[in-house]
Amino acid sequence: MQRIEDYALIGNTRTAALVGRDGSIDWLPLPRFDSGACFAALLGDTENGRWLIAPVGDVKAVERHYRGDTLILETRFVTATGAVVVTDFMPMRDGVEPLLPTELVRIVRGERGVVPMRLEIVLRFDYGSIMPWVRRRPDGISAIAGPDAVLLRTSLSLEGVDSRTVADFEVREGDTVSCTLVHYSSFDAEPTPTDPARDLSQTERYWQSWSAQYHEHGEWREPVMRSLITLKALTYGPTGGIVAAPTTSLPEFIGGPRNWDYRYCWLRDATFTLYALLISGFREEAKAWREWLLKTVAGAPSTLQILYGVAGERRIPEYEIPWLAGFAGSRPVRIGNLAHTQQQWDVYGEIMDAMHCAREHGLERDDNTWRVQRVLLDFLEGHWQQPDAGIWEMRGPPRRFTHSAVMAWVAIDRAIKSVEAGGLEGPVERWRSLAQRIHEEVCSKGYNAERGAFVQYYNSRELDASLLLMPLVGFLPIDDNRVAGTVRAIERELMVDALVLRYRNREHVEALPPGEGAFLACSFWLVDVLAMSDRWQEARALFERLLELRNDVGLLPEEFDPVSRRALGNFPQAYSHVGLINSAHNITLARGPAKRRANAAS
Repeated sequence: MQRIEDYALIGNTRTAALVGRDGSIDWLPLPRFDSGACFAALLGDTENGRWLIAPVGDVKAVERHYRGDTLILETRFVTATGAVVVTDFMPMRDGVEPLLPTELVRIVRGERGVVPMRLEIVLRFDYGSIMPWVRRRPDGISAIAGPDAVLLRTSLSLEGVDSRTVADFEVREGDTVSCTLVHYSSFDAEPTPTDPARDLSQTERYWQSWSAQYHEHGEWREPVMRSLITLKALTYGPTGGIVAAPTTSLPEFIGGPRNWDYRYCWLRDATFTLYALLISGFREEAKAWREWLLKTVAGAPSTLQILYGVAGERRIPEYEIPWLAGFAGSRPVRIGNLAHTQQQWDVYGEIMDAMHCAREHGLERDDNTWRVQRVLLDFLEGHWQQPDAGIWEMRGPPRRFTHSAVMAWVAIDRAIKSVEAGGLEGPVERWRSLAQRIHEEVCSKGYNAERGAFVQYYNSRELDASLLLMPLVGFLPIDDNRVAGTVRAIERELMVDALVLRYRNREHVEALPPGEGAFLACSFWLVDVLAMSDRWQEARALFERLLELRNDVGLLPEEFDPVSRRALGNFPQAYSHVGLINSAHNITLARGPAKRRANAAS
């Protein structure tokens, strides 16, 4: 079975697929828009769907890379008899964001010698539960079940074997074999065939043109550029929403139950994402993300959620699908995310900071934005003292989490700043009094004098990596003794093999068994704090350590297990790549996103 880090990403800002080092593809489309799954719901679940194109027999070497600054993947297989290159991509035509149908193209090119190859495809819909009606065609096969239809177009001779479709063929030096998979609604007209070679050329032009907007040529251009491309791939083009990851139920601990569906958009990602896009020159994506955020949170403030669907959908019921074994036996497999029902006060701070960030970077002003913010602020003012589930979406009893209160302060602080610097209207003196009240409460109840550190929730002793954000959002200066004590405590107690854990799993805190890897975003936060503290050498060392955790094509997971040295969690993770982009700028720029965000505080 392949590891999580053995996969690469391809996509078209509509959907995405993961390509394994063994030549297999798992395709798990976004909920609602693509009606479940065309391939496996989980990596490596070959009985519930997979598309394999790979050499037959012993493979001596596998080398792969993205073609320049694009999302076109090239995998080179070396065998005893020769070498072939398999090029995988989802077409992007003439700069137009694609709608349905969705296409996935695979081109096999003979590089040297003669290589026996095998194509094997297992098509399943509805997360592997439905076997479609497969029919042979002159140009390949078709598969239909309910609303879903798939065409596999190829010149290869295909045959059905044991509920799967296979083709054995040879590729000689200079030969090219193309396969195009098209997913569309069974009630629509059959899509017109396209030219794979022309699709490849147009897709390369699209990505090269998009990537050219990034003009930095510094020390870490390559990892930053790859992270930006990954964020673009995780963007739902029609709305600008950015999913946390394109997968569901990849475990935070192998064999454990911490398996969540991340194919949704989290509000708390807003500020970090906006900073990452804006400082990198991608204003259109930042504007689209802001507009998605504004439209999504519109409505009664009491109904604000922490996460939404890519078009702003609010109903995201969570359920389990027992017919899937889970990645490496990690169960349950979950579809949907119950966290959308949780109350988390920190998202109000993230929204306000995101909007302030947008204004600070010169995105055109929108009066409706401030109206929505005022409504949210009024609601927060009357409810911020209630317990919540916290940044980590604890599935235990609600508590007064310190980070939540800090971000409530950020919400009020940025409102004050917006009025004072942005020419907007609001009750500044009332807000200033409220901000002071929240600040005093956090410093009194969220700080443990005996430990010399801020703690996870009021009057506790538990540490939490989210407390690293306190100086980054400007709640306290980086040289405050309480901040320094908190940083030292986190370095002492939450670091394993130079990586930062979110917190120590305690059964009295959370209704799930302990066990998970190091959450990579937390380690990037520590990089930012070290840079703000002028601990440049340590910041660089930790950043370079994190770069080493990227896989061979530059992708980062949600978590990393320093013991087994394996990637964990959903993959690739937008939050990890946002952290990489921002930390790179924090180390190299005197006015990086951390200092800009901290200095935004009034």
